[in-house]
Amino acid sequence: MNDPLVDRLRRPLRDLRLSVTDRCNFRCPYCMPAEIFGERYEFLPRADILTFEEIERLVRLFLGFGVAKLRITGGEPLLRHGLHELVASLAALDPDLDIAITTNGSLLPRWVGPLRDAGLRRITVSLDSLDPDVFRRMNGGRFDVERVLEGIAAAERAGFDRLKINCVVQRGVNDHGLLDLARHFHGTGHILRFIEFMDVGTRNQWKMEEVVSGAEIVERIGASMPLAPVDPNYAGEVASRWRYVDGGGEIGVITSVSSPFCGDCTRARLTTEGSLVTCLFAEGGVDLRAPLRAGADDDALREIIASTWSARRDRYSEERKELLQIEGRPPERGERVEMYRVGG
Repeated sequence: MNDPLVDRLRRPLRDLRLSVTDRCNFRCPYCMPAEIFGERYEFLPRADILTFEEIERLVRLFLGFGVAKLRITGGEPLLRHGLHELVASLAALDPDLDIAITTNGSLLPRWVGPLRDAGLRRITVSLDSLDPDVFRRMNGGRFDVERVLEGIAAAERAGFDRLKINCVVQRGVNDHGLLDLARHFHGTGHILRFIEFMDVGTRNQWKMEEVVSGAEIVERIGASMPLAPVDPNYAGEVASRWRYVDGGGEIGVITSVSSPFCGDCTRARLTTEGSLVTCLFAEGGVDLRAPLRAGADDDALREIIASTWSARRDRYSEERKELLQIEGRPPERGERVEMYRVGG
């Protein structure tokens, strides 16, 4: 074990988000809008994507710096062939490693059993609306909401009795259905998490007026289903927690726009093609694939990881909030890493 890494703002490295594919079978407008990602869109060729062996080697190095949580993302990670084999190899690295996955849920009925047997511990499912028409609009017309609900049911049968359900909230698009979602998952043991619409990447046409703040979300739900605040589970938890006063469980609210949490961020991201990215809103990353394939030994790769994290000073969401308050605009948008290659 190396000494734990801290960045310029004294934030440790504790979480690694791992994107295993840039492909997705949904076309959510806030991530992969259909008008851009059509049938002729060219995704990364297989040779550019990290192999399972390369991922395992890099994850082992990250564990040496104190990473304790690993979240597998995409694109849609269940489109990566043999993903359960990768999960098994990563679980074998450390019996205490907390391995989770974020998925749209459409392929869970086929894969949730093998994933659980391989060592997957937690699942987050994206579900933006229960309304069939709204749901299809928000996934590019690819699937019906029943497909995701079937995936959630399959996860429950496999023994995942405490899922996280993520809902990206856009004013005028799906915000009228927040209470329906809350009622649906009330008392199930699952944690519904509402995410403020964020300006991730460069292609989702983000507008501040489409953001529904976390405070407004809590107010709306609490008016019908009273809520009380709950302390964080751990330092750096991204969602503020609220419990139902009647004992029906809890919800979370992720407020990257209205109340940023950059100061506690402990997350690094490894993109599909092997770049180390230190912020969800980064303009680029540090290439690990090239030295990996050029024959770099573990010490050389550790040095790249350590120097990248120790130089980190990212606090984009806080800067965005400051500019919105002062000038009424977010920071200028450069060539940012897109969500489908870096995960959530």
